[in-house]
Amino acid sequence: MLSLLAGGASSPPLWMQVAIASLWVGGVILLAEGLNRSGKVGSEAVRKIVHIGIGNVILLAWWLQIPTWLGVSASVLFSLVTLLSYRVPILPGINSVGRKSLGTFFYAVSFALLIARFWDTQPHFAVVGILVMTWGDGLAALVGKQWGKHPYTLWGIDKSWEGSGTMLLVSYGVCVCVLLPTLASGSSVALPALGVAIAATSFEAFSKYGVDNLTVPIASAFVALLLTR
Repeated sequence: MLSLLAGGASSPPLWMQVAIASLWVGGVILLAEGLNRSGKVGSEAVRKIVHIGIGNVILLAWWLQIPTWLGVSASVLFSLVTLLSYRVPILPGINSVGRKSLGTFFYAVSFALLIARFWDTQPHFAVVGILVMTWGDGLAALVGKQWGKHPYTLWGIDKSWEGSGTMLLVSYGVCVCVLLPTLASGSSVALPALGVAIAATSFEAFSKYGVDNLTVPIASAFVALLLTR
């Protein structure tokens, strides 16, 4: 799959790109809202479904070769919608985190920044940053909440070693999967992946106000860039 993404097949028409990406994002949001209204799934799980599900649109965008201006514009629009949603309950299941947080806004901003910086020439680094945030941070929160038996506190923030370990392992795996088919033949991904995983886990430990949704993807992308040069 990733080798096909990196291979640069011809892209479909712009209207089809927009339609496919919109259907994906809309489907994830509708699924999450349906689960939230049913009351059968906890609010944290619903948020992480959105967190992980929407994040995977970056793979669709890579495969469809969505142009930079469209990716940035969509991300900026989504960031404005998230700001509005903090005042108007547009999608209450997504922002109801039980604490003061701008995580959803930072999430959208990270898309805009990484696409603007990398999309034209090095899209795989944007993909690394986004997927480390979506899969690593998303699964770390779920594992920590469900199975976190060894807590620790850092800068007044409660974390668990189980959650941080999940962040480290998932971030490493994501980095290997994305970089392996995109780097030059013979290049090692072990060290870059480990560096990204350590950086992402460190930044995720400080998640006050949801700022990790900005720091984790930015740090992951730039550490990957530096360590693969």
